[in-house]
Amino acid sequence: MSRILVSGSIAYDRIMDYAGNFTDSFKADKLHTLSVSFQVERIKEDFGGCAGNIAYNLKLLGEEPEMVATAGSDFGRYAEYLRKLGISPDSIHINPSDLTSVAHIVTDRANNQIAAFAMAAGATVYGEMPEGDFKCGVLGAGCVPDTVEIAGYAKARGIKYYIDAGQALPAFSSGDLSSVITGAAGLFCNDYELSLTQEKTGWNESALLERTPLLVVTLGAQGSRIVTKGGAIEVSAVPIERLVDPTGAGDAHRAGFIKGIISGLSLKECGQLASTVAAYAVEQQGTQNHRFTIPELKTRYAAAYGEPVAL
Repeated sequence: MSRILVSGSIAYDRIMDYAGNFTDSFKADKLHTLSVSFQVERIKEDFGGCAGNIAYNLKLLGEEPEMVATAGSDFGRYAEYLRKLGISPDSIHINPSDLTSVAHIVTDRANNQIAAFAMAAGATVYGEMPEGDFKCGVLGAGCVPDTVEIAGYAKARGIKYYIDAGQALPAFSSGDLSSVITGAAGLFCNDYELSLTQEKTGWNESALLERTPLLVVTLGAQGSRIVTKGGAIEVSAVPIERLVDPTGAGDAHRAGFIKGIISGLSLKECGQLASTVAAYAVEQQGTQNHRFTIPELKTRYAAAYGEPVAL
């Protein structure tokens, strides 16, 4: 079991399903004055946030995540939930004058998503960093000043860290984004986020690889692409029983990839393990409602890729 620093948001997710397609409600000649409403079929509140989701999956994978994040006055039931999972909430700071972050996520029948995220207490700068040794760090989407500070903390202490700015990308200045990528052990993003990262930094893939040695790009049902200076590796997605909810798939993928790295797997095997973990996530509603044991994970991996995985 390895101690892993995990930063990012802690949030309550309110996930809703829309039976139609968002695109049917958008008129190309009216986008400058957009005003639309969607009647959803259901709403369910779950525990979420990027730090929470990554930590949840790392715990399923047998690791010891330590979260660096700030929650609000209503964090009590989330803290109790974490304790039941065997994840200590003690490293999470509390801002009693505000509420815990909330994400409102609407998914249409084509699995397109519209989300609104209220940072609330999550916008509070974390402050004093935790002590002790960490195998590595995963910096997920959350409070931008925290991400910048934690990246600096990791560099100063020689902790390998992986950056996944995700939904927080629009909030980064070009300078801050360039700073946290430079010196990172790897950059995670989806295809859209890669494009936005390149636009903000002015770096193409080759330039990004001058700043960080590893680029992992998720491509949804098409799997993922792992890029280093040595070339690119294409990884296929794991077949799923039924796509229920894509929310949290990226966080599950990150956790699986990190597990592969600290287990000494090849990059291709890391990508395959990441895709296997992500498959469990999309088969359940919400980001922390899937379950698996290590033997179950190994069996599913072998079925998908025709080879065993050494975990």
